Amino acid sequence: MNKKIFSWCLFDFANSSYSAVIAATIFPVYYANFIVGNESGAGDVWWGRAIATSMAIVAISSPFLGGIADYAKARKKMLLFFTLLCVAAVSSFSFLQKGMVMEGFALIVLANIGMESGIIFYNSFLPVISEPTHHGRVSAWGFGIGYAGSICSLIFALLLIKAGMIGAAWLMVAIFFVIFSVPAFLFLPRDRNMKSPHPPFAPVLAKRGRGGMRMSGFMSSAIQGFRETVQHIKKMWSQKDQRRFLLAYLIYEDGVNTVIIFSSIFAATTLGFKPEELIYMYLIVQITALIGVFGMARSIDYRGPKRVVSLSLALWIVITVATYFINGKIQFMIIASVAGLGLGTIQAATRAFYTQFIPPGKESEYFGVYNLVGKSSAIMGPILFGTLSSTFGSQRPAVLSVSLFFIIGYLILRNVQGGKPNVT
Repeated sequence: MNKKIFSWCLFDFANSSYSAVIAATIFPVYYANFIVGNESGAGDVWWGRAIATSMAIVAISSPFLGGIADYAKARKKMLLFFTLLCVAAVSSFSFLQKGMVMEGFALIVLANIGMESGIIFYNSFLPVISEPTHHGRVSAWGFGIGYAGSICSLIFALLLIKAGMIGAAWLMVAIFFVIFSVPAFLFLPRDRNMKSPHPPFAPVLAKRGRGGMRMSGFMSSAIQGFRETVQHIKKMWSQKDQRRFLLAYLIYEDGVNTVIIFSSIFAATTLGFKPEELIYMYLIVQITALIGVFGMARSIDYRGPKRVVSLSLALWIVITVATYFINGKIQFMIIASVAGLGLGTIQAATRAFYTQFIPPGKESEYFGVYNLVGKSSAIMGPILFGTLSSTFGSQRPAVLSVSLFFIIGYLILRNVQGGKPNVT
């Protein structure tokens, strides 16, 4: 593993502190149960709204941002900008008090925009730093090292919570994110060394001064990038297999995102998990996820990402249906540990599957579309879960509804041609 690949993977180690503590375990429960109050399901509704709003913004802007990054050669700069946005918003969580629903809502939206928009540019480095025969393995390595980051950050969070310093956990996440993302900004390929589908905007820039050159270049990049992305989406949608893949991904990723977003709230509200128990549970999930993703890394390349995704979806269908019936903490811990085996695997295999569609020089643009679909999939699920939970006064019907996303996604994916082994 060279330093470019290692630093790319280490960025996943860094941002997993956000995924583990903020998005998946401690902060969702803190916001829903303490800041809002979740006796009648209002906390579920507000958390779902915050995630859906941020994901909608990211989804709409993803192709636009991806086009800018490719045409302006600015993917590394934009990764830095959105990383700092996320870090700043998470640091501000420390000022939230009980009843500050809208303030918390706004900060969650900003933090999630920073995190999820940055993923566009992070993902776009995968085809640049690794050979096509290794896309599956490198993708899996990134997720695997990311799970190690989740484990480390959760241990730190557990120590802070036991010391009665839950507010300090948000600062810990921000610091963790900053420190371990530094190698990525040092060693990933520089923007000017990236392939660009078109030359710089010399004819336009030659007529302007330095400030005008920068602004004109950026605006030209934005306009041209956006136009090309729109054309690219139309082209992709006209190709049957790409259209089917993206539709399947849209649906089953909605299920994955909804599980991540609401699993800790379900455990705390329905099953009575305490914060320390949530961390222990999520640590187990991260360990099994790490085992699963490294165990399947070679299989993605040698057996093909389509087969791995299909097996993962079958596993998720069983898990979501089983969760509807459980009543005890031990049962949930067992199901969660099994779920971990398929969590990183389905995400790594899906990303590797998608790289098979990408032509050289279009990485950010294609991953902008990929992000558009992936983040659109985090809109319907959270809203549906929150609505069903509030309507029925129980989270169990909401949990059962998630299985439909995996079933429909699986049926569509079966008809996609592609996803064959990268190594023959």
